[in-house]
Amino acid sequence: MTNRNVLAIALLTLLAVGCAEKAPETAGEHASAEHAEAATSSSAGLPAGNLAAGEKLASTKGAATGQSCIDCHGANGNAPIDPSYPKLGGQYHDYLAHALQNYRDGTREHALMSSQAKTLSDQQIADLSVYFGSRESSLRDLQGVHSTN
Repeated sequence: MTNRNVLAIALLTLLAVGCAEKAPETAGEHASAEHAEAATSSSAGLPAGNLAAGEKLASTKGAATGQSCIDCHGANGNAPIDPSYPKLGGQYHDYLAHALQNYRDGTREHALMSSQAKTLSDQQIADLSVYFGSRESSLRDLQGVHSTN
């Protein structure tokens, strides 16, 4: 990947992060048992997400592709099978919710994700977003990364 591509991805990530507010229970820490059923509001206009339902759904095979979320993104969303696939673990739940809504609605396109998200309900999107947002993060910022351009 070129430095220009890394910079472009970093800028897009910063824009996405700047547009979302992170709830305390999704700050990259595992939610405690008392928060397992807790509601997490969404700027995406979705119902409250359910962590346990999201965890179950993350391993459910989709009819469109025969794949589950964890098949491609890893058990906690931090081990994608391809370097071009994003890490979902610890990502802002609002960002994930908006991305899934956009894949479902066709305003964002990807060969696998568009068909995978097409049948997701608002509740399922909320549940998946809260689940992956609550996982420990292996995301990193670009502090110390210098462009050679």
